[in-house]
Amino acid sequence: MHALVLAAGRGTRLEPLTETQPKAMLPVAGKPILQHILEALREAGIRDVCLLVGYLGESIRQRFGEGEELGMRLSYVVQEQRLGTAHAVAQTSFGEDFLVLNGDTIVSSSDIARLVEAHSGGATIACRRVENPENYGVLRLDSSGRVLEIVEKPEKPQSNVISAGMYVFSPEVYGAIERIQRSPRGEYELTSALELLIRESEVRAVETQGMWLDIGTPWQYLEANRVMLEQLPHRILGEVEGRVSISGRVYMEEGAVIRSGSYVQGPVYIGRGASVGPNAYLRSHSSIGEGCRIGNSVEVKNSVIMEHTHISHLSYVGDSLIGRGCNFGAGAKVGNLRLDEAEVKVKVRGKLTPTGRRKFGAVIGDNVKLGLNVMINAGRKIGSNAKIGPGVVVYRDVEKGSFLVAEQVQRER
Repeated sequence: MHALVLAAGRGTRLEPLTETQPKAMLPVAGKPILQHILEALREAGIRDVCLLVGYLGESIRQRFGEGEELGMRLSYVVQEQRLGTAHAVAQTSFGEDFLVLNGDTIVSSSDIARLVEAHSGGATIACRRVENPENYGVLRLDSSGRVLEIVEKPEKPQSNVISAGMYVFSPEVYGAIERIQRSPRGEYELTSALELLIRESEVRAVETQGMWLDIGTPWQYLEANRVMLEQLPHRILGEVEGRVSISGRVYMEEGAVIRSGSYVQGPVYIGRGASVGPNAYLRSHSSIGEGCRIGNSVEVKNSVIMEHTHISHLSYVGDSLIGRGCNFGAGAKVGNLRLDEAEVKVKVRGKLTPTGRRKFGAVIGDNVKLGLNVMINAGRKIGSNAKIGPGVVVYRDVEKGSFLVAEQVQRER
């Protein structure tokens, strides 16, 4: 069976990280989201995969090529206009049953295999029970698992069973897609095509039992990184100097070094060529990307630090997502806790949104430069290529390309 992975979207809810890279390429525990999906497909016995790309899609093609390194056969289809999930599927022309997965949801290979094995009729949908069904396509099933209805993002869900973003379709789905209209959101959605198939064919649901990580928001991203780090083995391929203390599992790539006086509390991932310390403190569930520098007296906790970012002196980063090629001046710090200890909220698509977390730091895009003693408050976003001068306290989100400085009055005596 062939698989189609939908990886054309930008992922606006994850901005500013997706201002400069597609969502599917964001790293989770040292690998792009898309690589985790491809490896799960391979483990489920599926080797022929079509990647639907669009936004900054060339970076995906450059990273994975034709799939030789993964032991797979990859092909590519470009979605020039991103008009919805049904429009995405319509860019292909499979002549037999095929599997469709979202490119931002990490799933287990066992659930992929179960879904494929259970398929019959016009479509088979992977489903899952969640606490927030209003954010997904909600299913109503009969006692045998047949789908009676699917409703996209209802205000008052009739059940907590949702579509898990993984389907097996027969080729008749193409005919259904040709007959649907744009949804109220202005998109051609798979939900609409499935509604036709439910009325005209047999559509069944298979409940997932393994890992399911939907990465739509920054806090979901942090949670996915936490879960995937828990799966890593303890493996030290780099150099560990004397007087380094390591507890728990640490996955350390070749060429990385942990310098004297550092304490690493796993699970932690340290990428190829990264440098940690001296006297650094890496706390659990942190991912340090390729070529990063985490320097003298720096503490990093439960964060993703992407490749070639330098946090070199006397800094703290907690519960945060930091993009590629950033530089923190000495003493720059990211707060992760409000003074009133209330839930942290983050602006998503211009709307202040609850994270469900008491601790959440910052989301910082690529190539951001922070001067000496910059302080960033909990829940703030800093756009890519921004520069923030020494001593600035960041209370509000910072747009990409901005240059902020702190004004002061100097008097001579």
